[in-house]
Amino acid sequence: MALTLKHAGLLPSSRIVGTCLTLLLLTTSVRVLAHTGHGDEFNQNQSSQPAGAIAVDSTTAEQIGLKVEPVTRQSLAFGVQATGQIEASPSRRVEVTNPVGGTVVKLLVEPGDGVEAGQALAVITSGELAELRVTALENSAERQGDVQQAEANLRLAQQSYERQQQIAQTAVDQAKTELRVAQEQYDRDKELAEQGAIPRREFLESEAHLASARQAVTEAESRLAVLEARTEVERAQAALQVAQSRAQLSAGTYQTRLQQLGAEANPDGTITIRAPISGTIADRTVTLGQSAQDAGATLMSIVDDRTVLATANIYEKDLNQVSQGQRVRVTVSSLPNQIFEGRITTIGSVVEGENRVVPVKAELDNGDGILKPGMFAELEVLTDRTPEPVVAIPQSAIVEANGQPLVFVQNGNTFQPIEVVLGRQAGNLVEIESGLFEGDRVVTQRANQLYAQSLRGGSAEPEEAEATEVTEASGAGRTLPWWILLPGSGALAIGTFAAGAFWSNRRSRKQLAATLNSLEHLDDQHNGHHSVSKANHEAALLSADAHQPDSEV
Repeated sequence: MALTLKHAGLLPSSRIVGTCLTLLLLTTSVRVLAHTGHGDEFNQNQSSQPAGAIAVDSTTAEQIGLKVEPVTRQSLAFGVQATGQIEASPSRRVEVTNPVGGTVVKLLVEPGDGVEAGQALAVITSGELAELRVTALENSAERQGDVQQAEANLRLAQQSYERQQQIAQTAVDQAKTELRVAQEQYDRDKELAEQGAIPRREFLESEAHLASARQAVTEAESRLAVLEARTEVERAQAALQVAQSRAQLSAGTYQTRLQQLGAEANPDGTITIRAPISGTIADRTVTLGQSAQDAGATLMSIVDDRTVLATANIYEKDLNQVSQGQRVRVTVSSLPNQIFEGRITTIGSVVEGENRVVPVKAELDNGDGILKPGMFAELEVLTDRTPEPVVAIPQSAIVEANGQPLVFVQNGNTFQPIEVVLGRQAGNLVEIESGLFEGDRVVTQRANQLYAQSLRGGSAEPEEAEATEVTEASGAGRTLPWWILLPGSGALAIGTFAAGAFWSNRRSRKQLAATLNSLEHLDDQHNGHHSVSKANHEAALLSADAHQPDSEV
């Protein structure tokens, strides 16, 4: 841009200032819309927004823990709210007692330890059980001797019986043989007698001999059935059974006593106390070496904290909205970002106090064990739901700015604060009546940090601001093309420099002209295709110079 400066080429000061202001107005860029859903929100005057947009790239967002989630429609549940606390369930607390008087020789758990049912808790020694065990062992040894003697007698009786049985069987076999011979002799003599070959007297003798043989067989078989040795065996067997029963009774006396005490005996005579249920050791009242002569003394308590109770008082006016089995939502102050759900198990039957309240209890699942008895809790008995899904966001996404709630909506690498109108709150969710659209991506974590940074201006990291000067067009919004901004940028630089020279009044006309020519050359390199704009600009400067006297420079 060839500038002609009157009297050494310098422009009048008032014309320079006017030109600079004109260029500033011409180079104002159009703001970018976030997406098609937002129009006025992102296009309104900057004074209407409590804070400006802030640029944050993905790396910085991850480093500062920024979390962005899409806005969705959800069915929200509302209810009666009350303040209470977390309590242990009485039915899930067990006192572990000393089964018998004795001394604690081992403690295997500490308060706060988690235990499983059957786990060893302590070991004690007892004089009573030690004496009972010694007596049982002595009696058992004596009875075992009786059993062994009875077993030996039984073996002898069985051996005697087997010998007598063999003898008797032999006699039976011999008698049967003689009977067979006598039968054959009788049959021959009978045939011969009928033929008259022998005298009748011989036949009668054969007949008598046969009868005698038959009688001998009968007697031998009878002796085999009634052997005395068999009786001895039976007596020995009975004696053995008696001895065994006595031995079992002697040993059972000790074991029965242990079962009555619910204890487990060790080989060294001590007793191991085991956990009756799974849970957590709530407290321990006994110390190592402590002696408790009375049975039933409490050693420690176990609480099954996998389930706890949330207790609160409900006002009488809200009682008709509450019933057993109704869902509740519980939060505790020490765990602000967590919500626990359960159901009402107990509703008081009496309205208490001047405040006219009724106590209620709800059972909560506490599998992780993070709820502790004594924690303050906020209960919400769910009694109502939205008729249809509504736009809702987490409470953590909302920032209070001078009493006005706002949220940060993501637009590429920038986050624009948008004012919203809140509806009802349901747990950690808040209904949004206006200001957001379904699908908007809002900051749900570290929103307050973004707000604080936006008040200071710029981006989350100073070096990141320069990288986000030119934002891509999105949805309905559009930016001016970069090639249109370049002429204005060059002209703005020239005007700003000239204004600085006027106010400083420390440079010569020759130096200022040289500098302007240098800037003009730089501007020509970037804006060769905008010669018309340059010519108009140059003509304006020359016209201004023609009406300004030399002395004003």
